[in-house]
Amino acid sequence: MIKTNFNKALTVAILLIITYSCNLKSNGVDASQVKVVDVNPDYFIKDALIVDIVKKEVDLKGGKTLCYVIKTHSQPTEHNMGPWCPRHISDGKEKGGLWFREGKVYDVDGHFIADLDKFYNDDRWNLFRENDSIKVTTSKEACEGAAKPDVEDEYQNHCVECLPEYYEDQITTYTIPVTPVYNNRSRDLSRNGLGLAFNGVNYDPPAPVHAILAAHTLAPLDDHGGHVNPHGGYHYHAATGSTKEIEQTDTHAPMLGYAIDGFGIYALTDKKGEKPTDLDNCGGHQDDVRGYHYHAGEVGGNEIIKCLHGEPGQMVVQE
Repeated sequence: MIKTNFNKALTVAILLIITYSCNLKSNGVDASQVKVVDVNPDYFIKDALIVDIVKKEVDLKGGKTLCYVIKTHSQPTEHNMGPWCPRHISDGKEKGGLWFREGKVYDVDGHFIADLDKFYNDDRWNLFRENDSIKVTTSKEACEGAAKPDVEDEYQNHCVECLPEYYEDQITTYTIPVTPVYNNRSRDLSRNGLGLAFNGVNYDPPAPVHAILAAHTLAPLDDHGGHVNPHGGYHYHAATGSTKEIEQTDTHAPMLGYAIDGFGIYALTDKKGEKPTDLDNCGGHQDDVRGYHYHAGEVGGNEIIKCLHGEPGQMVVQE
């Protein structure tokens, strides 16, 4: 019996090691040759923070780590939030947000909503009524019924619009290493935030498009690349140039925020309108000025970055 239990425990341990290894993908880079740059807390907009940023040692998976602790309500200061869903099929693009498919971006106007059955070649799409008004979630209850993985029947075939005021009292706490630690093996993104913009708004992993479309719902982003869900409030799935940027003294793209591992996130194109050609599997590379850093993906790509090459901090949402 003892031997059997030992063998079972050994098998579980091996499976855990295999699972962890599968979540880490090597890019063949020597970590000792990678330059890192400390996080600069002065880049964050103070009015967007609940309290001043503090520095303290935190227990992360890599052990005791000196981190910045940042608390926000995830509400932008540079731009208004929304709109997301038009109300009538005659509404223009100014009444709605954005949607994406296969890397392309589409304006969610009334015409787009009316033609979803053709857009997806599926006649089960029907987001508007006989009077040509569009079915929209217009309450917190409806938002939460439509925003969960198993969408409630009454909210299927709806344009999902969760308003920021439903969750304006949420507190999001980010714990980010002061000095990022580069790993030559990348780490898959968790379902928690992958970083934040300088306005304290969460950069989120890719939106679960498959689950959204499976219920014949649409959850548009606003023109700033953001929308709202019950578990994180307002957050971005795309970088559209609406937030604070740190301009660089050379031709490099501006800085937009930090990933949860402490490496900087920069815009995709530089001052000449050119994109980097040497990005790794996560969307990052390094230079002598900025060290290792990421570049945000295309607006229609549904991902800010693809993975992490640093030891991640933490993000906790207090509802």
